[in-house]
Amino acid sequence: MKILSYNVNGIRAAMRKGLVQWLQQSDADIIGFQEIKAIENQIDKESLRQAGYHYQYWFPAQRKGYSGTGIISKIKPVNVVFGTGIDYMDVEGRNIRADFEDFSFMSIYLPSGTNAERLAFKFRYMDDFLDYANQLKKKYPKLIISGDYNICHEPRDIHDPVRLQHVSGFLPEERAWLSAFIDGGFIDSFREFDLRSGQYTWWSYRAASRARNKGWRIDYHLVSPALQSHLKRSIILSEAIHSDHCPILLEIK
Repeated sequence: MKILSYNVNGIRAAMRKGLVQWLQQSDADIIGFQEIKAIENQIDKESLRQAGYHYQYWFPAQRKGYSGTGIISKIKPVNVVFGTGIDYMDVEGRNIRADFEDFSFMSIYLPSGTNAERLAFKFRYMDDFLDYANQLKKKYPKLIISGDYNICHEPRDIHDPVRLQHVSGFLPEERAWLSAFIDGGFIDSFREFDLRSGQYTWWSYRAASRARNKGWRIDYHLVSPALQSHLKRSIILSEAIHSDHCPILLEIK
């Protein structure tokens, strides 16, 4: 079972850059998207169907051209949940979940703290989502929450931890939250296989950051402990260039 997560920074723009053809080659079974920036009738769903993704679920933000998540799959889920039931989160389309026979998969897009107001929003979201996730995994013990968390967890996850320690995405409070989230019952699947520094999933468009690998690892496949023995591989696919992020791949047995 191959599961991809990809912040596409606008699915229409990513499709124009060859996203569908790349998905065909990657041959993932389930894909979670973040930052789709489109409503459903703006998405070329037929191209995705031709690539094998007959089951498509989209959760756009109410604000046009902003945020939004989606899940596409070759396997029919038994249940799909749009949002968390927490109004201020769901207005921005930040969570969508598909339940399958043996596990549950969520695509998540945490806010970024671009200014003081949005940083306060992010902290509120983080606190409420932690409570929500803790309750969710009681009902779905085999749970995968994948996506753009907009947080680097450790110094090895960011190219300049000293200079960027006061920047949102690497603030001590954000990192402490992610530690609490993981310690509360999730596994950073990538770190089960790769302990190296310099492995990133997002690069600024400025100053040739990607070419110089001046990046941040802010995209994660976090899995519940019940799935630990099923983990086969978890990697970063940095060669895919359809966005300022790159996709991440999880394989489970």
